[in-house]
Amino acid sequence: MTEQHETPSGVSGRALQKDIPQATVARLATYLRVLAVLADEGTAIVSSEELAVAAGVGSAKLRKDLSFLGPNGVRGVGYDVIKLRDRIEDVLGLSGGHRVVLVGAGNLGRALVGYGGFRRRGFGMVGLFDNDPEVIGTSVCGLVVRDVAELAEAVATLEPTIAVITVPDATAQSVCDLLVAAGMQSILSFSPVALDAPDAVEVRRVDLAVEMQLLSFELARSAELEAADREVAAGAESIRAESMRDGVGAETVHAASDGSRVVPTRLGRTATQNGAACPATRQVTPIQTSHAAMEPTKGSVVTP
Repeated sequence: MTEQHETPSGVSGRALQKDIPQATVARLATYLRVLAVLADEGTAIVSSEELAVAAGVGSAKLRKDLSFLGPNGVRGVGYDVIKLRDRIEDVLGLSGGHRVVLVGAGNLGRALVGYGGFRRRGFGMVGLFDNDPEVIGTSVCGLVVRDVAELAEAVATLEPTIAVITVPDATAQSVCDLLVAAGMQSILSFSPVALDAPDAVEVRRVDLAVEMQLLSFELARSAELEAADREVAAGAESIRAESMRDGVGAETVHAASDGSRVVPTRLGRTATQNGAACPATRQVTPIQTSHAAMEPTKGSVVTP
C-alpha cells in the first residue's frame, strides 16, 4: 500500500471544521460522492487531476479544498481513496452516520424515504410522520407512518440527529416549531417558506422551484449569447460580401504582357487620363532588381 501522510496527531475533523468555508464544504461532499464510487469500483489510488475531473472542478481548487483536511496525499502519486473518503466523512461528521426522521408522508416524503442513496451515504431513515388519518398506520419502505402528535415522544426514543420537513407551505412553520420543541437542532425543509427557528437550530431550505428558475435563466442566457454570436457572424459575412463587391483587397499587383507591373485600383472605379475615362489601371515601369533600388534610405519616402 502506498504510504500516506496522516493528519497530525491531536488534530481531528471537528477541530478543523470551523476553518472550512461553506463553499469548500459543499465541494467536499461532491468529492466524497466520487470517492465512494471509486471505492466501490476497487480503485486504490487517485490523482488530484483524476479526482478533479470526476468532481467537475479544477485540480488547483481541489488541492486547496483538501488542504483544509491536513496532509493526505503523496506528491507525484496521489490519494489513497479509502483514507481520503474516511477523512472527508470525519470532517463532515458522517463517521458515525445519522438517524433521520421525516414529517410529511406525501408524494415527496415517500420518494425521499425510498431513496436508497441516503443510507449508502450514512443517513438512515428511522421515523416517518403525518397528520392524515388515511396515511397514519400505512407502511412506506418498511417504516410505519406515525401520528405527528407522537413526534416529541418519538424523537426522545429514536434519537434522530436530522429532521426533514416535506409538508405543505401553510403547515411548515408549525412542524418546525414541533421539531424544535422536541429538541431537534438540524432541520432540512423542502418548503419555500422561510422558517423561524432559534439561532442554535440549523435550518436549511431546498426550494426546487428556485433551482428550476436558475436553470431557466441559464437557458435564456445561453440562447441570448448564441443569438448574439449568430448576429456577429452574419454581420461579418455581410461586410465580407460587400467588400468583395467593392473590390476591397483587389489592389494586388500582377504582371502585364509587356513585362511591366499593372496595379489595379479598387474594382468598379475608373481613372481619367488626359481628360478621358480609362480603365482603372496604370502602367508601372519594370521592377528594378538592384538591391539599392529596393531598399529606401532611412527617412526617405518612396513614391509609386
